[in-house]
Amino acid sequence: MQLGVIGMGRIGRSHAAVLDANPAVDRVLVASRSRASADKAAADLGLEAVDLESLVDSVDAVVIASSTDSHPELIERAIVAGKPTFCEKPIALDIEPTERIVALVDTEGGRLQIGFHRRFDPGYAAARQLVISGGLGTPYVVRTISHDPVPSPESFIPTSGGIFRDFLIHDFDIVDHVLGEPITAVFATAAVREHRVYAKYDDYDVAAVQARTASGALVTMSCTRHDPRGHDVRMELFGSRDSVVVGWDDRTPMRSLEPDGRRLPADPYEDFLDRFRAG
Repeated sequence: MQLGVIGMGRIGRSHAAVLDANPAVDRVLVASRSRASADKAAADLGLEAVDLESLVDSVDAVVIASSTDSHPELIERAIVAGKPTFCEKPIALDIEPTERIVALVDTEGGRLQIGFHRRFDPGYAAARQLVISGGLGTPYVVRTISHDPVPSPESFIPTSGGIFRDFLIHDFDIVDHVLGEPITAVFATAAVREHRVYAKYDDYDVAAVQARTASGALVTMSCTRHDPRGHDVRMELFGSRDSVVVGWDDRTPMRSLEPDGRRLPADPYEDFLDRFRAG
């Protein structure tokens, strides 16, 4: 099997390395809108770089990890070519191109997966089963925490889609997935509290959401682009039969201020890749 990875930033490089290590994969080709970036990544990873225009026709399936603004065009190219496609979230920056791509996939009978990885994390899967089984009881309140350890590089910000579409999209997705019902009402707010570079691109470094689901469960979301203690992504669920948390373990970067409370772990999760390698 031959696979192609488009986009040679941090996530694209990670995908390429993981795929190359998979014994079921015979060959990994990489490409980027910048040929120099693709050539550098290929040299670093021991892979082969090709032009973006030729990659889709040269492989059996495609992974898209490029900037968000390029997703619709690249998804369309891969689906029309009949290639199974994995794309990092989101599909697009706006509703219209998102709906157009969904319709295209249906019309073409294509196979497209979007990178909502939390759905496959054992803790979130267990939370979903707890809700389905009735073990949680009636869901009262759900709280999500999504805190990155360091601010984004400036080059990432202009095409990221912003803190809601790039970051909190995971929280909206996992609440819907775990509870099995959509969010129907939202109040959201955001600010630049520390890292002024986000304001340069009409973006934010902190955000908060209050929401309500179709059945009436209440949801709060906390999101920051900087957590001085490390990578912290959690979900707390409170229901009529149980209270549980996902993402809380010996390396979660939180400490208690109670005299006999939990101390900060010696090796808190450093970043996203560190957290999910451990998972």
